[in-house]
Amino acid sequence: MRAPRPPRREALQRGVVILPSAFTLGNLFFGVFSLVATARGDLSYASWFIVIAATLDMLDGRVARFTRTGSRFGAELDSLVDAVSFGVAPGAIMYELYFSDTRWSWTLSFVYITAVVVRLARFNIEQGGEAKRYFHGLPSPAAALLVASFYPFSQTAFFNTYLAELPWLQIAGIAVVLIGVLMVSHVPYANVPRIGTRSARGILTTIFVVVCIFAAVSVPQFFFFTFFLLYVMWGLLRSTLLGLLDRLPGEDPLLDVDEDGDLARTEPRILDYRTLGPRALSDDDPDDDPPLEGHA
Repeated sequence: MRAPRPPRREALQRGVVILPSAFTLGNLFFGVFSLVATARGDLSYASWFIVIAATLDMLDGRVARFTRTGSRFGAELDSLVDAVSFGVAPGAIMYELYFSDTRWSWTLSFVYITAVVVRLARFNIEQGGEAKRYFHGLPSPAAALLVASFYPFSQTAFFNTYLAELPWLQIAGIAVVLIGVLMVSHVPYANVPRIGTRSARGILTTIFVVVCIFAAVSVPQFFFFTFFLLYVMWGLLRSTLLGLLDRLPGEDPLLDVDEDGDLARTEPRILDYRTLGPRALSDDDPDDDPPLEGHA
């Protein structure tokens, strides 16, 4: 009697699970390749390899969600890889550009790398390795893309004509420290928007993404540095204005969004903003006011 064939579903699922990790390891490959290019003095290639690494980093999470193969192992592997691609590699580029001439200026690269590592560790604890509507602090890939894309931007005719005479050594030192502070801060930065065609917001997001892709392909030397500089400044400016207006968030920033950018249909979650103060109020205090409620 012929024995039945073993089911192929388990083998197929095992193969699908490997796919997100393959993107993550591709991210690591280009992060290390960027370090090699920096050591060889080819800063242009080193910068673009970080851009490729960031693209693969964005894809691995989406592949994991699409195939429903996300795991704790994948999240930990992603963080370790990001420390290399978005911490050590951009720090090496800045060292080669500005921080190699004096004895202790290399510590500025150390400050940046330390901020990346701390930010990644905190992200895994606070947001479970996956941002919802906002990141708490500047995400390390955005910081790395801003730092790495500066060199290609500095090679353009516009930079050499209008900006080359600025004191870039001092500017670079201040910028690296400020970026490090923003990464470990709680300034909210918007997540990558999700495209869709089922709502006006999804259609507008799709158009915006298509325009960004076209600009990135057409004028990469200008697009990446300008885009991520505006991203960093907008998050900081928005947080400052909301702080001056003393406004509380009207929605729960940790709720997920669907493909069109709308809030997922989940049960409303009670939000007690009193716990955000320097002293959390006791639930047993009869004089406490009732907690504020957020809407899903």
